[in-house]
Formats: sequence, C-alpha cells, structure tokens
Amino acid sequence: MATARRTTKVLRFAVVLEWDEEGQGWAVTVPALPGCLTQGDTKAEALRNAEEAIAGHLRALEKVGGRWAATARVEVAEVAVASTR
Repeated sequence: MATARRTTKVLRFAVVLEWDEEGQGWAVTVPALPGCLTQGDTKAEALRNAEEAIAGHLRALEKVGGRWAATARVEVAEVAVASTR
C-alpha cells in the first residue's frame, strides 16, 4: 500500500524590524500576517523568533481555515517632518 507523501515548501515573508528604545530590543511585525508580532534582544534573536512566530501563526490559520498572502509587497521609505524640538 502506497503512503501519501507530504511535500514541504518554503514560504518567504517580509518582516519589519524596529528598534524599541523603551524595551531596548527589536520589535518584529509581519505585514502579510496581521497580528503576527515578536521581539528579540538582538536582530538575530528577533529574526529567529520571527520564524517561530510565523510558523505558529500559519498553523493557527490552517486550523481555522484562514488564508494568508506570503507575497505581500513591502516598501520602506523615509519621510521628513519639521519639528520644533
């Protein structure tokens, strides 16, 4: 009897890392997965934590039949704003 093989594919997600001055670490958001957040003391730790957070988020979405868009387009830009400080 043949058993069904499960294929694994690698999904790529853009993440946004922001330095959190108050928490003194890196905050990570995943634009393609609203609500998927994590953090880390270093960039490397934050990115490792992001992998775990994304995997957990996807497992939760699969359980409830949710969808996601791994190819969300993300752009980073700077905006200049005048300040009196």
